[in-house]
Amino acid sequence: MISAKFSKKIFHFKNPSGTSRGILREKISWFIELTDGQNIGLGECSIIEGLSPDFEDEEKYELKITEVIEKINLGELNLENAPNLLIQFPSILFGVETALLDLHNGGKRIIFKNDFSSGKQVIPINGLIWMGSESFMLKQIERLVSEGFTTLKMKVGAIDFETEFQLLKQIRTQFSSKQMTLRVDANGSFKPKNALHLLERLAKLEIHSIEQPIAAGQIEAMRNLCENTPTPIALDEELIGIRSFEEKKALLSTISPQYIILKPSLHGGISGCREWISIAESLQIPWWMTSALESNIGLNSICQFTAEYKNDLPQGLGTGSLYVNNILGNLIVEKGVIRVMNHEV
Repeated sequence: MISAKFSKKIFHFKNPSGTSRGILREKISWFIELTDGQNIGLGECSIIEGLSPDFEDEEKYELKITEVIEKINLGELNLENAPNLLIQFPSILFGVETALLDLHNGGKRIIFKNDFSSGKQVIPINGLIWMGSESFMLKQIERLVSEGFTTLKMKVGAIDFETEFQLLKQIRTQFSSKQMTLRVDANGSFKPKNALHLLERLAKLEIHSIEQPIAAGQIEAMRNLCENTPTPIALDEELIGIRSFEEKKALLSTISPQYIILKPSLHGGISGCREWISIAESLQIPWWMTSALESNIGLNSICQFTAEYKNDLPQGLGTGSLYVNNILGNLIVEKGVIRVMNHEV
């Protein structure tokens, strides 16, 4: 018989981190802990306020987790029925799925037994440049380059586009597209009327891709952009709240994006992301995985899930060093890759 409980932890950013939704100074996660009397499985329910579709406020969120814990303790919730029962709560679903898989595999934070979790495989990742002042962003670029990253992703929308464009141009003058891959994340900050013009300007810098140039929900405008853009477009926020297989297929078939980006905490947990991947691959749409500010617990789960697929694109899994009080883990980032350190088999 499995026994379940949960806890909450507030993580504090080392540096206030700028996003299109404001400055982040702290981040809350809830942890589902399962035990069979011998082993303990742990799963993280990670939310981003203002973005997570299943988070309204802490009180309602905790009530739902409490309900989930009760169902697990009664034997009414398991890996088979969780995707249906928690389809509207992707962050909680991800926490439940990973806690159950961890427990099933012996409670050693092994969610999937593969070459990554056994320490034999590394995953290439992009270095993330957070929004902020020009000098702050420039310092990040210099640090990431010195650390050996060959793919950089810059969030735009905090300061004016012209300044951000000049920063990207500065990187490109130092490194050709063969030496450095540049990604941009607009978080929906472009307006449909001038988005194509901005994408044409970015194309001159040989930008690899831009995430969510315009706000989600403007299906026809996004379809037109994807059809005409010289800079490849990756859907991100557009995928949030799209739950059924039929809806997912209709969205990707209609918009035909160049890429999609998946975050298990936002896009349906492990089971939901498996569906997205299946549909995207059937439509020949490449994808990559990104963490959504999880602690080392959730990040470890996403890395292992990513390693279940053969995907050579750099992933967005470099957020493990954001917090001053992160939970200890065995992940290490070096020279543009993430890997397991000192893993005990």
